[in-house]
Amino acid sequence: MRVIAICHIPIKIIQRSKGKSAVAAAAYRSGTKLTNEWDGLTHDYTHKGGVIHAEIMLPVHAPPEFADRSTLWNSVEQIEKARDSQLAREVEVALPRELTREQQLALVRAYVKDNFVAAGMCADFALHDKGDGNPHAHILLTIRPLKESGEWGAKCRKVYDLDECGQRIPNGKGGWKNHREDTTDWNDKGKAEVWRAAWADYTNRALEAAGRPERIDHRSYKRQGLDKIPTVHMGVAATRIERRGIATEKGNLNRQIAADNKLLKEIKARITRLYNWSKAEAEKPAKKGIMAELWEAQQQLKQANTRKSKIKALQENAALFNFLQSNGIQSMQHLHKKMVDMNAHYYDLRGKIVSAERRIAALTERGEVWAQYNRYKPIRKQLDKVKPAKRELFEQRHSRELALYEAAARYLKELKEGGEALTPKAWEREIAQLTAEKEANTLQMKAMRNELKAAEQLHKTANLLARQGQHHKKEEHEL
Repeated sequence: MRVIAICHIPIKIIQRSKGKSAVAAAAYRSGTKLTNEWDGLTHDYTHKGGVIHAEIMLPVHAPPEFADRSTLWNSVEQIEKARDSQLAREVEVALPRELTREQQLALVRAYVKDNFVAAGMCADFALHDKGDGNPHAHILLTIRPLKESGEWGAKCRKVYDLDECGQRIPNGKGGWKNHREDTTDWNDKGKAEVWRAAWADYTNRALEAAGRPERIDHRSYKRQGLDKIPTVHMGVAATRIERRGIATEKGNLNRQIAADNKLLKEIKARITRLYNWSKAEAEKPAKKGIMAELWEAQQQLKQANTRKSKIKALQENAALFNFLQSNGIQSMQHLHKKMVDMNAHYYDLRGKIVSAERRIAALTERGEVWAQYNRYKPIRKQLDKVKPAKRELFEQRHSRELALYEAAARYLKELKEGGEALTPKAWEREIAQLTAEKEANTLQMKAMRNELKAAEQLHKTANLLARQGQHHKKEEHEL
C-alpha cells in the first residue's frame, strides 16, 4: 500500500450575505445557463470548459420536479427570505487520477448517495477536469431539510429551557426562556470530519477494487502520528508552470521537503538496524576485546587480492577506527550506548527539522495568500463602483479573480480572528531564520549519517569475523 496524499476537502457555505446565490453556484459548476427568479439575474456558463459530467441525486421523498436544476435551486432561493440566508453547502473533492473516468463517477455517486442523499439532502454534483492534472468534483447540497410531504421544513426550532424539575423558566418579560436548535445535525462541527473520513474510506475502497496500491488519508501527518513533513498544496497555476519546466517557489519548497523526508527516513532506518544489533551483541558475553578483533580483521583486509580493493578496505577501516577512537568505544556495551545517544539526538534533530519545515510551509502559504489578496483587491474595488445593471457581467468576466480575492480575504480574516497579526515582513524574517536553523540541523543530520556508515562497517566486519570463526570451528571439527 502506498499513501499518495492527504485529502484536501474544502467545505463551504453559499451565503446570500456574501453576494452569492445557489442558482449562480449551480450554473457555474454544471456549465449551464440558469435564471435566478429571486433577483431576476441570469447566469450563463454554457461556454465554461472542463465540465465532464453533472447530475442531480434526490432523496425518495423529494418532489420529482427537483430533478430539474433550475426548479431545485430556484425553490431553495424562494424559500429563503432573509438577505443573509445560507442557501447551500458545497463539498469539493479531488478525484484520484489512478481511476478511470467511469470509476471516478461511480465513486462520487456512491459517496454522495450514502453520505448526503440518504440523510435527506438534495445533491447536485459536477465532475471537472481541464486536463491540468487536477480532476475534482463539486457537490452542491441543500441545507434546509425536506418534509415527508416533499415540502421544505424548518432549519431550526424553538426549544424552551427547563429547570431541574422539568418546568419552563420565566424570562421576567411575561414569556419563557428558550433557545434555538437545528432540526438536523448537518451543521454540527464534527460532521465535516465524518464526511472527510468517509471520502477517504470510499476512495480507498475504489482504489483497492481497481487493483491500485495507492491510498489516501484525510488526517494530517501530525494526526496520523507521523513525524513526516507535509508538502504544500501546489495549486493549478503552480502545477501548470512546473509542467512547462519552470521552477516555482512552491515546487522548490516541496522538492526540499521531499529531500528532507528521504534523509530522515534513511537515517532512522540505519539507526534502528544498528541499535537493535548493538543491543543484541552487548547482551552476549564478550570473549575478546572488540579492538583486538578489529585489529586482526584489519590485517586480514590488507591481504586483499587487488590494489583497488585493498585501498578501499583500508579507507573503510580508517573511517571505522576513527569512529571507535573518537567516541571511546572499546566494547559492544560502549557501542550500544553510542547508538542510544545517536537515536536520542536523531529524534531531537528530526523534531526541530520537521517543526521548522511545517512552520516555513505555513508562513509561505500566508505570504502567498497576502500577495493574492493584494493582487486582486483592485478588481474587487472596481466591482463596488460598477453600476447594478452591469454588475453581473463584470462578475462573470472576473469570476476567477473575484473568487481568488474572496478566498484570500476569508483566509486572512480567519487568521486575524484567531489572534494572528498580519505582518508579511515579519513572516519573511521568520522564514529566513527558520531556514538557517533547519539547514544547520540538516548538516548535523548528514554528519550523523557519516558516523552511521562507520558503524555499519563495524557491523559488516563483525559479521565477517563471525563467519570466519564458524569456518575455523568447522575445520577443527573435521580434523
